[in-house]
Amino acid sequence: MNGEMEMTQQPMKVRELGMIIGTLPTGVNNCITDVAGVQVGHVTLDKPMPDGEYIATGVTAILPHSGNLFREKVAAASYVINGFGKTTGLIQLDELGMLESPIMLTNTFSVPAVTQGALRWMLGQTPEIGDTTGTLNVVTGECNDGRLNSIRLLAVTEEHARQAIDAASAAPAAEGAVGAGKGMICFGYKGGIGSASRRIELETETFTLGCLVLSNFGRREDFAADRYCRGEKTSMNDLPEPADGSIMIILATDAPLDSRQLKRIAKRAGAGLACTGSHYSNGSGDIVIVFSTAHRFAHQSEVPDEQVRVLRDEHPVMNTLFQAAAEVTEEAILNSLSQSEETTGRNGLTVVPAPLLPCSM
Repeated sequence: MNGEMEMTQQPMKVRELGMIIGTLPTGVNNCITDVAGVQVGHVTLDKPMPDGEYIATGVTAILPHSGNLFREKVAAASYVINGFGKTTGLIQLDELGMLESPIMLTNTFSVPAVTQGALRWMLGQTPEIGDTTGTLNVVTGECNDGRLNSIRLLAVTEEHARQAIDAASAAPAAEGAVGAGKGMICFGYKGGIGSASRRIELETETFTLGCLVLSNFGRREDFAADRYCRGEKTSMNDLPEPADGSIMIILATDAPLDSRQLKRIAKRAGAGLACTGSHYSNGSGDIVIVFSTAHRFAHQSEVPDEQVRVLRDEHPVMNTLFQAAAEVTEEAILNSLSQSEETTGRNGLTVVPAPLLPCSM
């Protein structure tokens, strides 16, 4: 098995193919790590096994900042577009509006191990958790990579989760068939990790909104090929009958927003998802998690109140943030396709990249 695979640059983002999604300007690297402080780390597992089995899976960790995440929480929310998914931590995240752990992504059967690994990492960082103060709410999401990955082998361990967190950096995140995205399939093509960002201007300041997706959804005939200057749609005859699939969408921003406003932002990610051709299938877990780095909330305080700046809902900047959420989601999905590589998995199944051709728009 390979350990952490960290790459600072990835070729062939869709903008390099001449494909411009939306009208807002991108961040410096068109990546979720354009939001200051946000870090991403991957561990990728890629190993053939006896009798046609194959380990093609991994872990991805998203950290909202480089400090102690439990002692310095950030505002957060989630939105379930379609709830056929297995996650941890979303109930408390929505109830309190706070994120206090890394956001962990992996395959369906590895949620327990990854959650446990992130928990042990946090306990090592913060000895007071569960002793002199409260317990910890670890947030983990998943998609089912069982067509390429021998998911029943339970290859992902607690240690892989800890390694992904330790590998996290503010460099442009590796995309495609890496980390949790190693075994994912999107629209019948190789999917996985994709990212994008937008800048939002407000008078004398600029905000950034970034997205990272784990794409594993859609039938090939659903892909909005014409929208992206694609060639002919090909049949699914070369793939086993697909599951409905899933997507995890992680949004990060430095705009000052509370948890209620963040949930409104999260809902707009569905617009970008739909643009690609998704109709939120019955068995698809389509889940959005969003956080703001604008303010850190101390776990303990001697004062009874908190003074926090938030944007006004009726200000035009909110509509621009809504637009940005749709744009980054759509582009991150396309980047997960354009950044992927031909991948062979269990029983010799090979999944090829989407035929994304240079175009002018």
